[in-house]
Amino acid sequence: MQFLGFPLRNQLFVAPMAGVTDRPFRQLCKRLGAGLAVSEMVTSNSLLYGSAKTRRRANHEGEVAPVSVQIAGASPLMMADAARYNVDRGAQIIDINMGCPAKKICNVMAGSALLRDEPLVSRILEAVVNAVPATPVTLKIRTGWDRENRNALRILKIAEESGVRALAMHGRTRACGYSGEAEYETIRQVKEAAHIPVIANGDIDSPEKARWVLANTGADAVMIGRAAQGRPWLFREVEHFLSTGSHMLPPRVSEIHEVLLRHLDDVHLFYGRQTGVGIARKHISWYTRGLPGSALFRHQMNQLPTVEQQRQAVDEFFLALADANERLPATSQPELATGDTP
Repeated sequence: MQFLGFPLRNQLFVAPMAGVTDRPFRQLCKRLGAGLAVSEMVTSNSLLYGSAKTRRRANHEGEVAPVSVQIAGASPLMMADAARYNVDRGAQIIDINMGCPAKKICNVMAGSALLRDEPLVSRILEAVVNAVPATPVTLKIRTGWDRENRNALRILKIAEESGVRALAMHGRTRACGYSGEAEYETIRQVKEAAHIPVIANGDIDSPEKARWVLANTGADAVMIGRAAQGRPWLFREVEHFLSTGSHMLPPRVSEIHEVLLRHLDDVHLFYGRQTGVGIARKHISWYTRGLPGSALFRHQMNQLPTVEQQRQAVDEFFLALADANERLPATSQPELATGDTP
């Protein structure tokens, strides 16, 4: 797939998720089949540029191109500065967050709260596009503020007039949060009216759902978020299904054991040993949810304070699982966590 001048492996994108789509996770998803991975949002507040968190989020060393960085904020001037800041540090695509429903983001009139102020949307988009004229700018939105105020078609028009090059849309309003089911009719309407690529997002958790959404919305690509937490190989499964119509066999337990250990190594290296242990816990929990014995394992693992103990616990769990199963057994996955995912 060609996207904004970049050749991509396929039309499967990793959704930006706060606290999840850091560099180790983005790289992993790309290795396992994603065509594009968008970073977790980077604040537009210049006062935070010196923080360790912001420096990590702007660290793209060794990342497979294209590097897409999401920025969030409500000030056109600060958003323009944030765009330049990230392009100077390796961003090849700037994505603007107008889709996050989290209260802490909306309370400062950022994220999906911006959908209530269309003139401000226009000013922000124009400021960012003008700030980085050589860099493609994309936009992530929801269908509107609430069900009575779905304004995605008007936002599309503003985006196109401002020079935005692609639009990703989650099939819920801000008021919906993550409740109920995503609706795709609005995405279909936007795609029909659009002169730029449209990416469909929301509740895409299986190869069949990805194919259905592409067929019924006409979207140029699909964006997968929460379903990939602890299951980054979902991208290659979807890719295989879209190209062949058949399902891959479940991955071998030994392979997922190795994938997780490499992921942990990357996390520990990226964040440092002390912080990395805490970050790694949530990923280990996602990888193992629904598997036999996982509840007790997660409880015990969450008490372990060192990298060595964490790795040993993972080894013991997956070696025992491999003794009983060559391939990853089917899981009964609980409802996906919402977190601050846009």
